[in-house]
Amino acid sequence: MKTVLSVGLVLLLVLFVGMPALAPTAAQSPDRVSRFGEYRGYSEPLYDDWVRVSQYVPARDGTRLAVDIFRPAVDGAPVSDPLPVIWTFHRYHRARIDRDGTLTTILDQAPELAQIIRYGYVVAAADVRGGGASFGTRAGEFTRQEALDAYDLTEWFAAQPWSNGNVGMYGLSYLGITQYTAASTQPPHLKAIFPMMAMFDLYTFVYPGGVFNENFVRNWGGNTILLDKLLPAAPVDDDPDGELRAAAMAEHVDNTNIYTLATANPFRDSRENTGEAALFTELSPSTYLDAINASGVAIYHLGGWFDMYPRDALLWFANLTVPQKIVMTPWSHNGSGGFDLGIEHLRWYDYWLKGIDNGIMDEPPIVYNVMGAPRGDAWRTADEWPLPQTRPTAYYFHAGPSGSVESINDGLLLAEPPEAGHSQDAYTVDYSTTTGDTTRWTDGFGGGYGYADMRPNDEKSLTYTTPPLETDLEITGHPVAHLWVKSTASDGDFFVYLEEVDRRGRSTYITEGVLRASHRATAAAPWNNLGLPFHRSFEADIIPLPDGTPVELVFDLQPTSNVFDAGNRIRITVTGADADTFQTPQLDPPPTVTVHRAAGFPSHVVLPVIPAN
Repeated sequence: MKTVLSVGLVLLLVLFVGMPALAPTAAQSPDRVSRFGEYRGYSEPLYDDWVRVSQYVPARDGTRLAVDIFRPAVDGAPVSDPLPVIWTFHRYHRARIDRDGTLTTILDQAPELAQIIRYGYVVAAADVRGGGASFGTRAGEFTRQEALDAYDLTEWFAAQPWSNGNVGMYGLSYLGITQYTAASTQPPHLKAIFPMMAMFDLYTFVYPGGVFNENFVRNWGGNTILLDKLLPAAPVDDDPDGELRAAAMAEHVDNTNIYTLATANPFRDSRENTGEAALFTELSPSTYLDAINASGVAIYHLGGWFDMYPRDALLWFANLTVPQKIVMTPWSHNGSGGFDLGIEHLRWYDYWLKGIDNGIMDEPPIVYNVMGAPRGDAWRTADEWPLPQTRPTAYYFHAGPSGSVESINDGLLLAEPPEAGHSQDAYTVDYSTTTGDTTRWTDGFGGGYGYADMRPNDEKSLTYTTPPLETDLEITGHPVAHLWVKSTASDGDFFVYLEEVDRRGRSTYITEGVLRASHRATAAAPWNNLGLPFHRSFEADIIPLPDGTPVELVFDLQPTSNVFDAGNRIRITVTGADADTFQTPQLDPPPTVTVHRAAGFPSHVVLPVIPAN
């Protein structure tokens, strides 16, 4: 039986039982191995201890930023040899002191870093301007001022006597995004970064398909307000009584309210309370692609199929020309299943910061996990994305019954196109439909992860389900939905879910996509969009639904890689709301939506099928 409920259990099985021995590319002996997830013989742990110091470092405008520095030590004394430095720009406190007096640092949050220190690296973490114990205020997230602060700190680290001048960065989520923005400022000594699960385009995240990601923005924004204004970070060493920290937090009072800013700017080109530049241009990491490419900084991207940013990770890889690698995992935002991330970090930093030729750049640049693949065949490599062997296959909506679910229509999903006629399914929007309250989105702000059986949601929705599969079917890539719809309302949100239904009828969430109908106009993307439909979502692009005339909505789902088992079914579910995640305006009475499935209006989903063998 297949499930994504317990990410930790699945990953432990996949990573420690199903991990293949990906072939090493450098000349290696049994005592000298470098490949994905395995590394020995190229560098050795040299130190068993470290010392921590914390201090303020001034940015170019004099704003003091709180920094923790961890240096390898022998007998309690830091070593004098100049070493590479890897650091992170922390949004959620570089260190804190619990009520019982326990100091919690970045090494507790990311224990793989303690392993890296032992191999002869200095590790550092800094509170962002306007956060933690750092001074200053925040005009938003991912600002150019924050990126310039990262430049200043990088060059400060490089200039210290305990540094050899080679600087790298690490971190997940916000701590991953700040690596891209730091690279865009082109610090001379920043050589390599390892951003994990990091955003590419801000508008697409806050308003995917034009629909407000309300639950995330509200909760994440509320959490950062608490951290910035009410929950103190650890003070630096020269501030034992916390007086400087208190002065810094007093400046945080003027930080911008992110929820208010997001709700006031519903379009990609909105400029409410943002000055001359559009909010989603000024603050989006994707704005600075050219500058990142010009930096030459080597980048190892990490994404997760159940993360908030799997499409983003692949867009980063598609749009950068710097030396790079990417791994796509079966993880959610905070679930790594116990996999030792320190190995891949160490291989990366050894190569780029110490000049150790461990062959990491001779390997295929893409490693990805196929969920549900046979044991030993889950982790695979590729040279390009989308995979060249992909066979985009249209699965069309048909009349049922499929006999698999008591949904509004219980339609069929078949590879054969529909015949001529006026076939359609009517659906009165149910605003209570939901993917649950522990999803890929909630995991992004610490709200937990784990999809329940999707059947209760399916029963309130339109569904299209295949007959039981005769053989295993691998889907790896970007599904694209084509919905021909009309509505009694002038607008509406359309959610499409890809699910796997087992022999007992349990329906497992695989991935999703969403589009507000008025945002359906497509345009040329300002970047390589992997051939996927791009909705610019400028205010001038908004088009109401015409009265009584079907229109086509074309939008992609988050990418995935999954083997649908023989005997199981593929299901597409269509709803008009995701009550626990996205903000859909509720009309009274709810509108009736019609999904067409005739030859002239063939609603379907194109799945990226990977042929057997």
